[in-house]
Amino acid sequence: MLYQQTIASPFSLSGVGLHSGEAVTVTVSPAPIDAGRYFMIGDQKIPASTNVVTASQLSTELRQNGAGVRTVEHLLSALFGMGVHNACIELDRPELPILDGSALPWVEAIAQVGIELQAEGDRLIALPQPLTIAKGDSFVTAIPADHLRFTYGIEFPSQAIGEQWFSWSPKVEDFAAAFAQDIAPARTFTLAAYIDQMRAAGLIKGGSLENAIVCDGDRWVNPPLRFDNEPCRHKLLDLIGDLSLLGFLPRAHIVAYKASHNLHAELAVAIANGTKASQLLTQ
Repeated sequence: MLYQQTIASPFSLSGVGLHSGEAVTVTVSPAPIDAGRYFMIGDQKIPASTNVVTASQLSTELRQNGAGVRTVEHLLSALFGMGVHNACIELDRPELPILDGSALPWVEAIAQVGIELQAEGDRLIALPQPLTIAKGDSFVTAIPADHLRFTYGIEFPSQAIGEQWFSWSPKVEDFAAAFAQDIAPARTFTLAAYIDQMRAAGLIKGGSLENAIVCDGDRWVNPPLRFDNEPCRHKLLDLIGDLSLLGFLPRAHIVAYKASHNLHAELAVAIANGTKASQLLTQ
């Protein structure tokens, strides 16, 4: 059996959806062993699973039986990062709140209520062969390894961001503490030049300087940064949230460069399906 935990008691957080701009309240409650992480909107249940992930712009979306929930990546990253495998997530709107743009508020709430051990066992799943998803010069790949490791690279046409790389090799037994310190505080980011375009497309209606760091050329509009490479760390935060749709991370070195939520999710689906790498490359 795989190692499993849930939270010790429920907690709730409220805020606005990044893209919808709507106020939403989320309640996260303990769930039984093997339940997984799942969302409840009214009487509709949507599992946090590779079986229901769909393509969406600038966020990860899950849809099943006509119901959907959007921008799930930060909460899912926090739950997985803190070692929560089973949880019921109830919300009154179809998008999670952006909060401060990071996973830190979720991590702090989880730490406050505590964790309950449900089963001992393996903490990672096996990866029998390398898998790669690519589109243009963007890619994400998983390579079998003796221990878990992440390497992420980004590149933006802005001097303040430019090209960044971040490599992270947490010990599995210390994953939660390392995640809370090194990854969770990293906030979502954007370029000032993209804002009007995104809003014209009906996106980031709830975006503000309170929930995102904004880059304008060679400067940050709302400094200070929490890390010198905060944008790159945030992309890794997103990657962990998207890969958590597997239920458990693979024992692998996962390398990403200029990847998107869609590429992250495609890799998770590929790992879940065990498809050969040669059949996964997308142009």
